[in-house]
Amino acid sequence: MVRILKPRVLASALASLFLLQGGGASAMGLMQAYEAALQNDPTYQSARHENEAGQQYRALGRSNLLPNVSVSYSKNKNRADITQPNFLGKLSTSHPEYTSESKVLGLRQPIFNLDGLARYREGIAQANLSDAQFSTKSQDLALRLVGAYADAKFAEDQLALATAQRETFAEQKLANERMFEKGEGTRTDMLETQAKFDLAEAQLIESRDNLTTARNNLTAIIGGEVTQLDGLTDSFRVQAMQPATFEEWKTIAMERNSEIATQRYNVEAAEQEIARNRAGHAPRLDFVAQYSKSDSETLSTLNQDATNRAIGLQLSIPIYSGGSVSAATAQAVANHQKAKSDLDAKTSQVLVELRKEYNLVLSSASRIDAMVKSVKSAEALVLATKQSVKGGVRVNLDVLNAQQQLFSARKDLAQARYNYLLAYLRLRFAAGTLTAEDLQTVAGYFVPSSGNNATTAAVPVSVPGVLSKDAVNKPRPDSRPSPAQAKG
Repeated sequence: MVRILKPRVLASALASLFLLQGGGASAMGLMQAYEAALQNDPTYQSARHENEAGQQYRALGRSNLLPNVSVSYSKNKNRADITQPNFLGKLSTSHPEYTSESKVLGLRQPIFNLDGLARYREGIAQANLSDAQFSTKSQDLALRLVGAYADAKFAEDQLALATAQRETFAEQKLANERMFEKGEGTRTDMLETQAKFDLAEAQLIESRDNLTTARNNLTAIIGGEVTQLDGLTDSFRVQAMQPATFEEWKTIAMERNSEIATQRYNVEAAEQEIARNRAGHAPRLDFVAQYSKSDSETLSTLNQDATNRAIGLQLSIPIYSGGSVSAATAQAVANHQKAKSDLDAKTSQVLVELRKEYNLVLSSASRIDAMVKSVKSAEALVLATKQSVKGGVRVNLDVLNAQQQLFSARKDLAQARYNYLLAYLRLRFAAGTLTAEDLQTVAGYFVPSSGNNATTAAVPVSVPGVLSKDAVNKPRPDSRPSPAQAKG
């Protein structure tokens, strides 16, 4: 079965988590953005209303098994033309006018109705299908929000890196000019640095455009302007993978993935559609009761009141309907086979995605560790190259290339960290266990930009702490350590 977070329950849970997030930071935190997205994202609002409509399938299906009570009332003013022979044998015409009145109260209760029973079961399947679809779209909102938030924050980081890179080349350019004035440099050095500076200027402009686009995408989800976002914490830790094996994740996904559940309910609804169409050949037995009261209903009962009470059973036996029942049944059987094939296809698709995200999360620790070492090596290379230039071993171009390599390593490290966080959530989405608590765990990796996070400042980015080689948390643990507390 799929665990569905109802809108009010989900909102309550997020409100509690939002209070835990707390803080008076001016930057928008991930949980603040999610709270806004729940209220303003049009795709989620559409899914919520669609689910509200889908819940009515239960009542619609149940109505086919419940009594049908009706009341009718009519009151008419009548004028008749009566032509008849008189006692002399001649025809005479009269025009009596009178008022007739009729009141009828009827009740019909199905006793044996295979069509109604199939519609009832189909209504349950359709309501469950609507729940599963809403669960998918609710979890998809979290993925879209975190993806847009990470893209916007990564764009901020790239703007900071581009600014720092341009400033570095600007300083190198000034140093080359001073050395040239003193006769210690060459025009080639100046041209090389100028070329790097111009390229950095173009990259800075591109980074600004990318940031504007990323923020606009985030704004479309949360329904508000974004000016500053929380940055990644320096104490970044990859969490321990629980469950540890892919087979355990696969078992969970087969039981709880909402996309697979949606297709299962499609199959179930298709089965009931077959039963409903086959019921077109079956008899129907109803209990009927009626109470009626009439006054001057016809000319023959003029000025007479009549009260009638009836109770009994009504049996209807279909004989021939032009072949529509057989055709509709054959069509329903074909649709049922299609639904089963769709279920197989969706299951395969989910398991492929599950394996992909599992491997990505599993390898994230090693990948990020390697990126951290790459940044440290690039920083050391810059220093060593500068020293080599002073000794006459290296030239200006070597320094520029080393600096370019450093900024590229920092960019790759930032990208790897964001990719891990997204994979952390996508793994749980594929397993069908993604909750607001998982989002809160990811939010713990972000801290207000006013803190000591260096990735948002327009200066060279500091190297983050060394990461552990562990990965994700349990899908639904009793308690989850904060990223700063998680140990490698």
